[in-house]
Amino acid sequence: MSKKSEQIKMPALKPGVEITWPIRTLATILRPWVRLMYKVEVTGKENLPEKGGYVLAANHVTEVDALAVAYMIYFRLHRAPHFLAKEGLFKIPIVGPVLLACGQIPVFRGGRTNTDPMVAAYQVLRAGHVIGIFPEGTLTRDPNQWPMRGRTGAIRIAIETGVPIIPMGQWGTEEVMDTYGSVIKPKPWHKVRMLVGEPIDVTYLKGKKLSTDDLVTLSELVMSKITELVEQLRNDKAPAKRFVPSEHGLPEHGNFKKFLIIKAENDRRVAAGLPELPAHAKVRRGKIVVSSKGKK
Repeated sequence: MSKKSEQIKMPALKPGVEITWPIRTLATILRPWVRLMYKVEVTGKENLPEKGGYVLAANHVTEVDALAVAYMIYFRLHRAPHFLAKEGLFKIPIVGPVLLACGQIPVFRGGRTNTDPMVAAYQVLRAGHVIGIFPEGTLTRDPNQWPMRGRTGAIRIAIETGVPIIPMGQWGTEEVMDTYGSVIKPKPWHKVRMLVGEPIDVTYLKGKKLSTDDLVTLSELVMSKITELVEQLRNDKAPAKRFVPSEHGLPEHGNFKKFLIIKAENDRRVAAGLPELPAHAKVRRGKIVVSSKGKK
């Protein structure tokens, strides 16, 4: 691991002590802002253990999903929410230190190792805390916002720590913010509904050697359960085949809408016999920007 990543240190967790003063303070500050955006409604709380660690796995529709789920965990379950979050958030002044103080876990991308974050996730669960995970790994790329293919991280963490993984469907944040959008449209009267399913017991798999195919199959089981819950919330039927970004020529991470804008421009340039855009070209507010600072 690079020296830069080693600087991100997770705070020590005490078994049985979840609601620390940093978490309580942040929750108090964020509560009115969350309530300004939407009203959280949860069904199926009886499926969630009152004590002990577990993985809460939900579908991912917008950038404000995590706030809704965190609000539910803290104010409805009276437990401390922990999430795996993008490394970039931890580099933001004030925001990064606050996230770390509240026990949020940085996830590295771009080839950097995830060893330390995974160890931190295990410590959170073994201390009897709750981790919220969006198994898709990013916002859904499905055209109609249905859950897409899941990644294996959530199921792997649950198996290796011997805790249950609990599926949850959530729907409603798309009325407040578009998928891959940046504009929030507050609707304090609007309900973001959450439906918690029955726990999936994977404790019998702890210590067993599982292949990648085994983990993919188990992850698909989790995504199927999540999708069933979302179908109930939407009163609609999801596509028979789950959306897989790579099968549609889309990247696994990042804002795919910006990717498509650059791809369309490159296709136009190739057809006109022009050179493609430089690799550092970006999309800002719907327009392609090529900065001289990106050149090496």
